[in-house]
Amino acid sequence: MRTILLALCFSFSAVCLGQDKPLEVYFVDVEGGQATLFVSPSGESMLIDTGWPGFGGRDADRIVAAAHAAGLKQIDFVLVTHYHEDHVGGVPQLAERIPIGTFIDHGPSVETDSKTSAMVAAYNDAVSKRRHLVVKPGDKIPIKGIDIEVVTAGGEAIRRPLAGAGQANPLCNDPTPKLEDTGENARSVGVLIRYGKFLMIDLGDLTWDKERELACPRNLVGHVSAYLSTAHAHPGFGQAVMVHALAPRVAVMNNGSRKGGDPAARQIVRSSPGIQDIWQLHFAVESREPNNAPGQFIANPEEKCEGSPLKLTAEKDGTFTVINLRNGFSYIFFVSKHTHIVG
Repeated sequence: MRTILLALCFSFSAVCLGQDKPLEVYFVDVEGGQATLFVSPSGESMLIDTGWPGFGGRDADRIVAAAHAAGLKQIDFVLVTHYHEDHVGGVPQLAERIPIGTFIDHGPSVETDSKTSAMVAAYNDAVSKRRHLVVKPGDKIPIKGIDIEVVTAGGEAIRRPLAGAGQANPLCNDPTPKLEDTGENARSVGVLIRYGKFLMIDLGDLTWDKERELACPRNLVGHVSAYLSTAHAHPGFGQAVMVHALAPRVAVMNNGSRKGGDPAARQIVRSSPGIQDIWQLHFAVESREPNNAPGQFIANPEEKCEGSPLKLTAEKDGTFTVINLRNGFSYIFFVSKHTHIVG
């Protein structure tokens, strides 16, 4: 018991070790959309995407609950990766429930159908009442305590390797016989979040061709500690040419019970060099048991659920912990190994 308490102290209380406060990341369950909340050691916050509209404000309520659990009274930045309803649709409901400082996006939508236009109009109405930033590759999100760099936006990608990156990528010779996506997915805002030696990447729903711009012929991003599955681990997204170049130690799938969590996408991550664990927001019903993570790594094993989140805390030295807030199960990832705690 004493060993477990000391490990919990190491993971959850920087005060115990006299270190800087950790970076906290909440992977909010929005049923196959995205809502990822970052809380800097400085106390400033950024939410990437806001989940779906409707459902009685379900997704907005879950985001606010995570914000309050993190001790936040407002969200300083809301970054919208692209204009699809599972990413931007929840903005109006969220803005009614908690103060928001600044909205960030890639600029106007390239999709102009009536449904998207109405959704973007609702988003623009919320943005008009607050500060607004349009970002491009190479820009930094001005949050104290962590470094957040935009690596893709508006269909463009960074052109020079980041610090420590630039290695040749042998997978670039593999064929890519897929059609080009000219819609909003390809324009996703992708960001690299750095806190000391800890790095995490979130690429929204970035498409295969834009992944290759980051990965080929050289890996412009480098290796990361944690990877959020691109496009909820749908087939055709999160290709090996990108995921294997990133070589994450941990992957988090923001899938729904019947959206994402595809076995082929999972296998790409599972075969990535250095991968240790895959955590899921939902049990993927259609993928069945063999193609899901073990139960303790899944935040919501039942299709009808309360929407439990996953949480990650990272220290400046690169140590990080992933916690399943449903059951208290967690792993601490040290520089060269990890250890588990059962709550």
